[in-house]
Formats: sequence, structure tokens, C-alpha cells
Amino acid sequence: MDRVRLLTDLCEQTRAEAFSIAIDHAKALGANALVAIRYDATEIMSGVSEVLCYGTALRVVPKRAAV
Repeated sequence: MDRVRLLTDLCEQTRAEAFSIAIDHAKALGANALVAIRYDATEIMSGVSEVLCYGTALRVVPKRAAV
């Protein structure tokens, strides 16, 4: 069971890091929101996987009141 817990923790850390990188990229583009976020994991070779996090970066602004 300790191995399962270790792998689960590693997967969660990797997912969180991929999400953090996506946020950093969105901020660099001037966005303040990410929508339609997806995760993808691919095994590159035996024992090596990549985790991707992607979505659409948006700049959200408040709607102006009608005058």
C-alpha cells in the first residue's frame, strides 16, 4: 500500500505543477482566467510519462452598466 500512496502523491504533485505552469503561461499572455482546462498524460518510454495541462487563456473584464 505504501507504493500506491507514493505513486498517488507523485501524480498529484505532477498535476499541480502542470496546472501552475499553465497559470504562469496564461498570466504571461495578460490573461486573468483559464477555461476549458484539460489534462493529458502520455507515457514517453517505460517508466517515463509527461503530464500536460492546457486550456484557453482569457482576459475577463466587468460588464459596463447601460447608461
